[in-house]
Amino acid sequence: MTSKQAMSSNKQERLLCYNGQVLVFQLSKGNFADKEPTKTPILHVRRMVFDRGTEVFVQKSTGFFTIKEENSHLKIMCCNCVSDFRTGINLPYIVIQNNKKNNVFEYFLLILHSTNKFEMRLSFKLGYEMKDGLRVLNGPLILWKHVKTFFFISSQTGKVASVSGNFSSIQWAGEIENLGMVLLGLKECCLSEEECTQEPSESDYAVWNTKFCVYSLESQEVLSDTYIIPPAYSSVVTCVHICATEIINNQLRISLIALTRRNQLISFQNGTPKSVCQLPFGDPCAVQLMDSGGGNLFFVVSFMSNNACAVWKENFQVAAKWEKLSLVLIDDFIGSGTEQVLLLFKDSLNSDCLTSFKITDLGKINYSSEPSDCNEDDLFEDKQENRYLVVPPLETGLKVCFSSFRELRQHLFLKEKIISKSYKALINLVQGNDDNTSSAEEECLVPLCGEEENSVHISDEKLSDNFQDSEQLVEKIWYRVMDDNLVVGVKTTSSLKLSLNDVTLSLLMDQAHDSRFRLLKCQNRVIKLSTNPFPAPCLKPCEIGLEAKRVKLTPDSKKEESFVCEHPSKKECVQIITAVTSLSPLLAFSKFCCTVLLHIMERESGNCPKDRYVVCGRVFLSLEDLSTGKYLLTFPKKKPIEHMEDLFALLAAFHKSCFQITSPGYALNSMKVWLLEHMKCEIIKEFPEVYFCERPGSFYGTLFTWKQRTPFEGILIIYSRNQTVMFQCLHNLIRILPINCFLKNLKSGSENFLIDNMAFTLEKELVTLSSLSSAIAKHESNFMQRCEVSKGKSSVVVAALSDRRENIHPYRKELQREKKKMLQTNLKC
Repeated sequence: MTSKQAMSSNKQERLLCYNGQVLVFQLSKGNFADKEPTKTPILHVRRMVFDRGTEVFVQKSTGFFTIKEENSHLKIMCCNCVSDFRTGINLPYIVIQNNKKNNVFEYFLLILHSTNKFEMRLSFKLGYEMKDGLRVLNGPLILWKHVKTFFFISSQTGKVASVSGNFSSIQWAGEIENLGMVLLGLKECCLSEEECTQEPSESDYAVWNTKFCVYSLESQEVLSDTYIIPPAYSSVVTCVHICATEIINNQLRISLIALTRRNQLISFQNGTPKSVCQLPFGDPCAVQLMDSGGGNLFFVVSFMSNNACAVWKENFQVAAKWEKLSLVLIDDFIGSGTEQVLLLFKDSLNSDCLTSFKITDLGKINYSSEPSDCNEDDLFEDKQENRYLVVPPLETGLKVCFSSFRELRQHLFLKEKIISKSYKALINLVQGNDDNTSSAEEECLVPLCGEEENSVHISDEKLSDNFQDSEQLVEKIWYRVMDDNLVVGVKTTSSLKLSLNDVTLSLLMDQAHDSRFRLLKCQNRVIKLSTNPFPAPCLKPCEIGLEAKRVKLTPDSKKEESFVCEHPSKKECVQIITAVTSLSPLLAFSKFCCTVLLHIMERESGNCPKDRYVVCGRVFLSLEDLSTGKYLLTFPKKKPIEHMEDLFALLAAFHKSCFQITSPGYALNSMKVWLLEHMKCEIIKEFPEVYFCERPGSFYGTLFTWKQRTPFEGILIIYSRNQTVMFQCLHNLIRILPINCFLKNLKSGSENFLIDNMAFTLEKELVTLSSLSSAIAKHESNFMQRCEVSKGKSSVVVAALSDRRENIHPYRKELQREKKKMLQTNLKC
């Protein structure tokens, strides 16, 4: 969760927010209640939470740390939240400076754990005081500037090193996925000989002699110096906040916002300014992103004059402004799953509690310690401004809704006609009856594929106006032969949302001597792969962890995406339905033809399933094709997968194993390292979520997908040729997993699929039990009728039975006497 620091008026006191709490650090010469200072300095911390019932901040817990430095001059430098490289968990930290004699300065970096215990992660000494550009990054790693050089020290190495790049200033520093720790700042560049011959003015020299660069601390090299910010803005930009990054054609593209000396907030995308907002105050110094839910994103800008304002990300208009503030914090303080802004006014920390504050999300959530002092005229003017901001988007939304409603009505009307015609054509095809449908309509409704793998294309010329459909269900059909299996695949449109319970792909074998069809036994599988260039949305900086926070605050949510916030663009997905059947019975024919039939079960509002059939095409295969290897898919050796149909065939024919991996104490950062380095996997370019194993031996060709839900939980799917390879992969994986890690086998692919499958099975059992109960009730009624009819005859039957017992009694006695005689004779013998 992202945390922001703030400084109160007392220099020995700092406040920051962490997991919805407000942490108050205070450096004193004893306890809070002690009036006379002692020689031993003590660092105190208080955790304060907001009580929605009383609408005040209350103290939750406290902690302290004794600094064993007597007669020293201590000062709190900064505090914030960073990720510890040992666990990958964000924790609060505080940096303290100790001014010793002879101009020797000692620095301590302390990390606060959930038990309120402090841990000293880093300590070092310098011959000068750190004043400019002090930043603490993930690791933790401390970055500062002295004279004209930037230095850094990491908790992993414990040694001070300098940044090799000749940076004049650094506007942003942070961690970007797949790139590591990077710096964004101004770097001096040398002019060419032609430019040196001319005498530029001082302003021109200041503009063109510097440019913005992205620098990697790990590789000590410049990653990019283009598509960032134009050189004309180099002298006015004071602060930068990176929103998203992506790599296109090996070129880093960045989307960011920047504050300028001209009191502007500017949005840059790939080096081009997109939006500009004129800020209401002067000297902006910091900007933060707030997500209040429902797609409402705001940029909260702080100013040197103790003022702040909020800017809509959608239209870059000022949404609110505040004055006379001491600090601004952004977090989920009320536990609603979305963010709010906490405004602390001057002298708000009195008597060890927050007395003057305001919590708002610029919407329905508003908490204030003091009643509003605005008069009615000001409120009326604010309402008028809000009306002009809200009404135009609502009008646009209504127009879009009406347009979508009209298109939906036309689409449903055409769909009903096409379904009725398709149903009639299918029945005639299966029953072998003559169809009176015109040739143009029949070609439109039942498109067939030949031997080649052509997409199912419907010609606009042959399609009549009465049967046009805006979207096709089937885009392409293909088939492959792998080992002893025939794999047939159908690519459907992305708008068709299907699951394995709703769809069946059947193969009907044509009989040459008969008009009937033979149904082949098949195993179906629905494969959905994302074509997004980055499965983790657009390599966003790790400091923006809004989705991870929502998962923690709302544990009952039905979230299944990655724990980082999603990219606003729509995610494209390829959907394939496969059928795998045994090839051996089909080899008895020199050549054969199969009709591919797609059965879709649609559930309407009344939960009554409605069957829908689509004839996708035909599959032609002969022994000559197999001998020449035309459709034969051999196991790939020493070369990547060339055709995506080969990848789908492997996913359909391979053994699928799904595992849920949970690590309570450590983040699962080692999974990608295991896939890329230990298993020598290569990411499929078209589908980046699929990893192809190129490790020699039995591992070669194994496919993996890794979906990380939260930093501590993920789903690993293994596609292997057999279970032996799967167990070998698990044995190799256990070696690198963190301690106390749990693996759970999800037999059907995912937890949601198991729930759906169980519900579907229970539904069928209820239908069966209802039919059985009706049959039993009917049988019971018939039995009762027969009993009533035979009631009059019961007395006669009883009398007959009594007479029969009396006749049998003498014979029973005679039999017992014979048994006794036989027993005596045997004993004598």
